[in-house]
Parts: sequence; structure tokens; C-alpha cells
Amino acid sequence: MAVPKKRTSASKKRIRKNSWKAKGYGTALKAFSLGKSLSTGNSKSFFVPKNSLKVLKRIIKNLNNLNRLESKN
Repeated sequence: MAVPKKRTSASKKRIRKNSWKAKGYGTALKAFSLGKSLSTGNSKSFFVPKNSLKVLKRIIKNLNNLNRLESKN
């Protein structure tokens, strides 16, 4: 017969949630850093045509605005 498992403690739940969030934050940070290096032309491993740099700069500007909004909250 199936028996219900013990309840997970709040602290364990919080730890798991925070580690899950940290993974996403790290990935977003890497992507942001790569986009920044592409837009400034400092990238050593990617070739980007000149016309797409304008689009990248606009995206980075929007991301900077989002970061400012998040840091206020």
C-alpha cells in the first residue's frame, strides 16, 4: 500500500528554489556579457556583420534598463 512521504521543510524548499534561480541568473549573465562584447567589437570568437551591431546595441540598451528596474525592486 502507498504511504505518503514526509513533508519537505521550508528551508530545504528555499535552498532548492534559490539554487534553481542562481542557474538562470548565471546563464543570463553570460549571455549579457557575450552580447556586450559583440556590440563593442571586443569579441575574439565571433564575427558579426556591421548592420547587426545596431540591433545588438538596442537589445543591450533594453537589457540595461531591465537590470536597473530589477535592482530597484
